[in-house]
Amino acid sequence: MNNRLLAVGALIAACQFNSAQAEQQTLTFVSWGGSTQDAQEQAWAVPFERETGIRIKQAGPTDYESFRKMVESGDVTWDVVDVEADFALRAGREGLLEPLDLKQVAQRQIDPRFVTIYGVGSFYFSFILGYNTQSLSETPSGWSALFDLERHPGKRALYKWPSPGVLEMALLADGVAPEALYPLDLDRAFKKLDTIKKDIVWWGSGDQSQQLLASGQASLGMFWNGRVSALQREGASVGIDWQQNLVTGDFLVIPRGSRNKDAAKRFLGFASSAAPQADFATRSGYAPVNLGSAALIPAKLAKELPSSHEAGQITLNFKYWSRNGASISKRWYAWQEQ
Repeated sequence: MNNRLLAVGALIAACQFNSAQAEQQTLTFVSWGGSTQDAQEQAWAVPFERETGIRIKQAGPTDYESFRKMVESGDVTWDVVDVEADFALRAGREGLLEPLDLKQVAQRQIDPRFVTIYGVGSFYFSFILGYNTQSLSETPSGWSALFDLERHPGKRALYKWPSPGVLEMALLADGVAPEALYPLDLDRAFKKLDTIKKDIVWWGSGDQSQQLLASGQASLGMFWNGRVSALQREGASVGIDWQQNLVTGDFLVIPRGSRNKDAAKRFLGFASSAAPQADFATRSGYAPVNLGSAALIPAKLAKELPSSHEAGQITLNFKYWSRNGASISKRWYAWQEQ
């Protein structure tokens, strides 16, 4: 009897210790800021904290140079980072990421486009043509509209960083067939971008893109669909054209050397599960990577997601960019500075 009581007491003490340990633990989650990170906090961090007692500290925005330096120095203060798909693939090859337990992130329930041994999808989205309805007298249609300065005057807002999307958009606007996009014809893409270069305003974060479009500083441009949808819900005078929307995605990764990698893996498993993914999609307007989430999303909202605009949709080639992105980046920055 005494042995049984001692065993029960030990079990209770162990549970209390584990609970206290979890409550003392803090994960640093890094993402892109703005409405997207707000949605991630509410859909993932808050319920995860409630379920586990592990605190989630929000930080950002994501910065790849800081990420790399942090890992190489061994002084890693980030635990989970939201990154673009091509960076996730490249960073995994370069040894910058902690490998995952794929069973823990429910591999069989994740869209296969968005899961690797080094990362699991955060969400997926489309680059779409967004426009300010008060700045234009005619509704733009198709990527070619972005290059038609006479019919659609005003500044063009484009993504500042070298990543999948902008070069493909330029080639599509120039008449390249979707199936012929890769390998990218860089000469042709930059030549097309030259035609509007003086009218480009660059955005480097989701917040900045929303400000440019909502204010009318840019009359149209290339945007993440969820950012424009968020503006529409707020009553801003903006519109979306879904023709040839370009699908890409973000991944959740753990920097190699994270001090909290086990808890970080637990967070990835939670964030990529069906209900939290559906909650995030409902809040953000971005599509869930979990195949079980669709049934949990209100039908009205589902119509605003990339998954409802698959006609003519093009999935960008993340693997091509993960292997060619470094050389493309050099040319991209050189062109911007010319």
